[in-house]
Amino acid sequence: MSAASVRLRHLVTELKTGPFGSALSADEYVDEGVPLVNPSDLRAGRVRPEGAVKVSEAVAARMSAYRVRSGDVLLGRRGELGRYGLVGSAEAGFLCGTGSLLVRPSPDLDAKFFGYLLETSATRDWLSLQSVGSTMENLSEAILARLPVPALHVSRQRAIANFLDEQTTRIDTLIAGKVELLTALKAHQYSYASFIMTRGLSQASAVKASGYPEIGDVPAHWSVKRLKFLGEVRSGIAKGKDHGEKEVVAMPYLRVANVQDGYVDLDEVLEIDVGVHEVTRFLLKVGDVLMNEGGDNDKLGRGTVWQGQIAPCVHQNHVFAVRLREIGLAEWVARFTSTDAARSYFFLRSKQSTNLASINQSNVRELPVPMPPADERKEIMAELERSTGANADLVTHVAAHIDRLREYRSSLISAAVTGQLNIGAYKEVA
Repeated sequence: MSAASVRLRHLVTELKTGPFGSALSADEYVDEGVPLVNPSDLRAGRVRPEGAVKVSEAVAARMSAYRVRSGDVLLGRRGELGRYGLVGSAEAGFLCGTGSLLVRPSPDLDAKFFGYLLETSATRDWLSLQSVGSTMENLSEAILARLPVPALHVSRQRAIANFLDEQTTRIDTLIAGKVELLTALKAHQYSYASFIMTRGLSQASAVKASGYPEIGDVPAHWSVKRLKFLGEVRSGIAKGKDHGEKEVVAMPYLRVANVQDGYVDLDEVLEIDVGVHEVTRFLLKVGDVLMNEGGDNDKLGRGTVWQGQIAPCVHQNHVFAVRLREIGLAEWVARFTSTDAARSYFFLRSKQSTNLASINQSNVRELPVPMPPADERKEIMAELERSTGANADLVTHVAAHIDRLREYRSSLISAAVTGQLNIGAYKEVA
């Protein structure tokens, strides 16, 4: 903060917390009506009420004291402190929700300038330090009223806000482009792996129809085998299984959260009771290909090879273990599960629920796997390792650039709102 500052309470005509729960019952929510703006509806400095709960006009009239006006600022008072939204003409008449704070700036405070102030790390740190509760941070109107605001004339505030609008828009456009590039790089790796694992490295090879639409044509000298002919697809132990009077032993086990795309995350490994007589049945072996039964669509069937990082270890029934007849095929099969071809196969056969998707053991057993000759398979895997490394380097470089742009955006906002940056000189240099 700059040395010269004024408390927020001197720069507002109104500052209040949204209505307490006793003032509004969930029974009064309706499908169509006046949105009640809560912290989840405040994103990127905007009020976005697409998922907001609503109340009828009659209820809104009863709560008219909480109606917002164009030019107001709404803040979340729990969780991510400093989260805010500027109220525009389209949102005028909405209601400040229970979890929000309403700030109505006086003529001496520019709303956009105040919004940028809320984005600074210094302000967020101040709010966090002042708002520590027993279980979570909770921002009250009394605390917010004490917030120090740089003592700048409103005309200067507007000039800074307009300057930051221009500069942050430019930076945000650059960031968006980098994020798109990052997404494209990740998608390319899956597509490239899918292409060379189904078509090979030589474009001169004659092709034939594979018989599977997800795979398409394959080199004429390749075969395509269903997974059940390459090994046994084994289901795991069900959580909460009743073992009755039988002797049990506690063992570490793998969940869907442990089986990531191409690696096993062992940061948190839980234990499960296994019947002594069933240990052999569920025990993982080095070389088993782990595949997920469900989760988000991008988790369906994704796999990796178990290297025996924990011994002994079992797996839950939501994680399949494929025990191949030839252990040398493990890396090939695991890598294929992450290709576009395999993902399409699992997605088209998955059972979709509201938020999750799942595949059954039969679907996994029928997965078609392209099978080139061993020497060609080795060459393809070497190329995948090379391309994956190069792609990962690019992803790291782009991600670092995004981080630098975000840090620059944050530092620019902080310097501008605290008066440490001469915006006129900055424009001339730029």
